[in-house]
Amino acid sequence: MINETLVSVIIPVFNGDCYLDEAIQSVLAQTYHPMEVIVVDDGSTDGSANILKNYGSAIKYYYQPNLGQAVAMNRGINLAHGDYLAFLDADDLWTEDKTMLQINAFKIHPDVDIVAGHIKQFFSPELDENFTKKIKCVTELIPGHALKAMLAKREVFDRIGLFETNWDVGVEMSWQLRAVEAGLNVMMLPELVCLRRIHENNKGITNRHFITQRAHILKASLDRRRKNNFDGLRTGNVSKREDREQ
Repeated sequence: MINETLVSVIIPVFNGDCYLDEAIQSVLAQTYHPMEVIVVDDGSTDGSANILKNYGSAIKYYYQPNLGQAVAMNRGINLAHGDYLAFLDADDLWTEDKTMLQINAFKIHPDVDIVAGHIKQFFSPELDENFTKKIKCVTELIPGHALKAMLAKREVFDRIGLFETNWDVGVEMSWQLRAVEAGLNVMMLPELVCLRRIHENNKGITNRHFITQRAHILKASLDRRRKNNFDGLRTGNVSKREDREQ
């Protein structure tokens, strides 16, 4: 089935050759078409480039020096031609009906800004028992409050802006907090749309020393909300004073 609305899928990758092929295959296997797959290689030094070049015209491959995930995703957004944007990490997988389910939801609910679905975590098959015993892996479906489980109208990024490039971790978290502050209309589908791979190089495991950045991101969001509330109260008080003076 061919549909008219183009969906752009952005996959940032840095040294992801272990799982990159599976991630791309899960996108190409989508039951929805047309789609453009944009892979931004953020300066990989492993075999990622060779994997990507093997796909030829099936994907759009772009290389950049290692500038970080946010820069790679922003570049993907700027290169995208679709009316809808989706993101996938190079180590995760989509279910084959993800995009179709979300596009159909947009058709039924055109006022929605973002359609998300549920995520299920899994241990990567190569992990040994010593590792899996130390890491918690929730096997139940989890509401997908993550970019990998979402499909967004392109205009959402015109409203919210691109990803902030000053964070080592928490790039998605920062953007999503800004989306909440803007009051975006988000729909959560009950279906499973994404599989999150647990492996030894997950950012949440390898970048624990950057965890304080998440606290700074939360504080920045709180400060913005306080400022907006204060500005709203001040504007309201000025309006009331002007009414009294008239």
